[in-house]
Amino acid sequence: MSTTNTNSAELYRSYQSSMRRIADIRYSAAVLQWDQETYLPSKGAAFRGQQLATLTEIAHQEFTSDALGVLLQELSSRADLDAEQQRNVALTLEDYNRNKKFSSAFVRQLTEVVNRSFHSWMEARKANSFSLFAGDLAELVKLKKEEAEILGYERHCYDAMLNDHDKGASVQLLDKVFDTIRQPLQSLLAQVQSRPQVNNSFLQQHFPKDKQWDFGMQLIREMGYDLEAGRQDLSEHPFTTNFNCRDVRVTTRIDVNDLGNMVWSCIHEAGHALYEQGLPEPQYGLPLGEPASYTIHESQSRLWENHVGRSLAWCQHYLPVLQQYFPEQLQSLDAMTFYKGINQVTPSLIRTEADELTYHFHVMIRYELEKALMENSITTADIPSYWNESYLRYMNVKVPDDRQGCLQDVHWSHGSFGYFPTYSLGSFYAAQLFAIAEKNIPGLEHQIQKGQMDSLLSWLREQVHRYGRMYTSEDLCKKVTGETLNISYFLQYLQRKYGSIYA
Repeated sequence: MSTTNTNSAELYRSYQSSMRRIADIRYSAAVLQWDQETYLPSKGAAFRGQQLATLTEIAHQEFTSDALGVLLQELSSRADLDAEQQRNVALTLEDYNRNKKFSSAFVRQLTEVVNRSFHSWMEARKANSFSLFAGDLAELVKLKKEEAEILGYERHCYDAMLNDHDKGASVQLLDKVFDTIRQPLQSLLAQVQSRPQVNNSFLQQHFPKDKQWDFGMQLIREMGYDLEAGRQDLSEHPFTTNFNCRDVRVTTRIDVNDLGNMVWSCIHEAGHALYEQGLPEPQYGLPLGEPASYTIHESQSRLWENHVGRSLAWCQHYLPVLQQYFPEQLQSLDAMTFYKGINQVTPSLIRTEADELTYHFHVMIRYELEKALMENSITTADIPSYWNESYLRYMNVKVPDDRQGCLQDVHWSHGSFGYFPTYSLGSFYAAQLFAIAEKNIPGLEHQIQKGQMDSLLSWLREQVHRYGRMYTSEDLCKKVTGETLNISYFLQYLQRKYGSIYA
């Protein structure tokens, strides 16, 4: 249709309709992706890859159509849109120009390789052999390098991947962040290791699977996760996915000999899901109906997982609940012993099970490895040896096998290069946000001690969730806390916490 003589309200409605149609296609693909990671029969993998590729290609064609481009250009020139409408149009035009750089054939090829990689990663984990994943991963890395060249970058090819997960992120920024945090973390770790170790052996007992599941369901429900707008399932690697703010799904995993594996996976993923369920429903399909960034997403999950779920107040409320589920295993524990044990600091193999201090060494290793892959300093064949040497250098940990080493994360099989740094950045934002929440919510610690999470969730909904992509990570942080990212909040939090636990 001709846009020049059409009023802005009608043009904006046309834009909304187009974007929601594209969202419908994308989220239909997401449902298939979720099913693939939860219930898909193994023989259905090849056709599932074809189905995902087809839907992804259709969505890309719709989103990069000339008609949508003309509509966005016309809307961006209109002065009578309100602030939210202007922001939606500006962000969509930015996304449009980015996606326009990719051919439909490239998008389809990438989707097919990602699908193959996911299934070969699953097989490699079962067989405990990186070699079964190496070929597909090499092809995927090649495509990600092509993607970086298509997108363009100023300084480092890895910047294109980083910026995809958090606008403005770059190698220059992250090198500075990790250089700032590395020495204080190493110093604090040395201090902790000079003290007697706290006991967490109570976590390594036999905990029946069904009882763990029941506790996990109670836990996420009491956090505020709306089970009428979501569900929890089991998967190889815990994750959260959404199809709209009224259908947000989480998964967890259960180790019958390790209670911690399930509990804090549930809290972490529920933190993600609470953010998605708090996004504004009227903005479905539009940028303001999407999260600010993956970094802010991780700030929400890390805030719930650590500042709430590993606090003494949380232990004082939930240890008695756990003792009802597992009387034989936990009955003799007191809250302080439980609190110290779940916060034990010890260099370890598995990122998702790491303590809050050494966790960031896990992230640094992955960041440095991905950066080296992208700049051709190493090849995919070098990954196991690079990984093992890095764990020995950073944490003096010997990696016994691929499953507990370079095959532990699902991210590469999804093509999610550049994602890992968001875990550390998200943790730093989480500390800053929670410090402000404690000032703004009277008696927050006492509320957590009583199992009351409503005030914190309401505060996060008001301060963070409702804005969608209205603000960048830094702008949102400044709006909520009065300053951009300040890592001192995180360092002070760690020093207070572990100074107390390790005397």
